[in-house]
Amino acid sequence: MESGDLRIFQAVAREGSITRAAQVLNYVQSNVTSRIQSLEAELRLPLFRRSNRGMILTPAGENLLCYADQILKLMDEAVQTTRYSNHPSGPLRLGSIETAAVTHLTPLLAEYYSAFPDVDLSLITGGTHALVQKVLSGELEGAFVYGPVDSPALEQVAAFREELVLISEPGEQNMLQLLAKPMLFFDVGCTHRKRAEQFLRESGTASYKIIEYGTLEMILNGVSAGLGVSMLPGSSVYQAESAGRIVSHRLPGAYRELEVNFVHRKESSCSSALSVWRSFLEENRRV
Repeated sequence: MESGDLRIFQAVAREGSITRAAQVLNYVQSNVTSRIQSLEAELRLPLFRRSNRGMILTPAGENLLCYADQILKLMDEAVQTTRYSNHPSGPLRLGSIETAAVTHLTPLLAEYYSAFPDVDLSLITGGTHALVQKVLSGELEGAFVYGPVDSPALEQVAAFREELVLISEPGEQNMLQLLAKPMLFFDVGCTHRKRAEQFLRESGTASYKIIEYGTLEMILNGVSAGLGVSMLPGSSVYQAESAGRIVSHRLPGAYRELEVNFVHRKESSCSSALSVWRSFLEENRRV
């Protein structure tokens, strides 16, 4: 029994038709028919029932399909992990919360790409919850999110450590005055927003208004214009503060620390591009 026979058998089982399987595999139809007949002769069992509805698996065929799926998956993984072991290439789809992308990732990605130019890098930004779901679904190979993330299906590497600060427009203001202003945040699920709501409640603020803004720069502009205040990582507001657009205020110790983790799925194997990226990240992480 050869792997080629198993691939043809798998295609016929999935498509339910020799004609469609031949089209998918780009084989001549007669070749597909011959290989299925040869496989059945080798096993001395019928694998399909031929009917007007197409090729229907027999119990023996269903049993073989379970093993064929496992065998072919392992073979594909072996090829994938071996082919690019010393020279990663192919796609590497990453995601990141915007603050980490703006502050930390650009120099890391530039250094990685300089060393491995055959990797096709892509990066999208979003909130922690949305990015985690994209990693779990396979849409992304990994993402930088606020952590730790509670998911047994994910592995995570501590990447960066940040200090959360309260920012406001320039001017002398005490904390009670600042907390009475609207809070400018990203959408629901933003870690800063959850931390702020907890801080407001424990500070005795009975009611507060939250205004959702789409990007980091929009939040900084809104705060600078006096529309409200926000909570953001200190590194992401450093330039705006240096330029005199905003001022930052240190929070109580329980609310300061932010941990950014890189998460990816737990799998028996991963692409060499992702494997090398993880090693590269562990060498350059800032925690």
